[in-house]
Amino acid sequence: MSAIAPTILVVEDDTIVRMLIVDVLEELKFKVLEADTGHAALALLNDSAQIIDLLMTDVGLPEMDGRELAAQARVLRPALPILFASGYSESIEVREGMSVIGKPFSIDQLRDKVLSMFAA
Repeated sequence: MSAIAPTILVVEDDTIVRMLIVDVLEELKFKVLEADTGHAALALLNDSAQIIDLLMTDVGLPEMDGRELAAQARVLRPALPILFASGYSESIEVREGMSVIGKPFSIDQLRDKVLSMFAA
């Protein structure tokens, strides 16, 4: 990773889970943005001045699920890496620049997966 901390946009509708993920990522020295819905995440992604180096999204979001969010995010930012978090990780189709972490995951698994996304 570079000297400037990468920015991760975490999209998770469960407040407790989102807070845990944010805490772990901040301890790892990442800058973290939070959204509890796909629509809130898109507002951040639409802001061209906002640097976002990785989108980490729950798949099971209300209204707009994580797959729909990822598709719209890739229209706005075609090279944006995307990490899906899901309890049904085997059913998620991943494309180039995408990965999946199965829920529940440990802090170590989250750390390793996020770091591997930046190493790719």
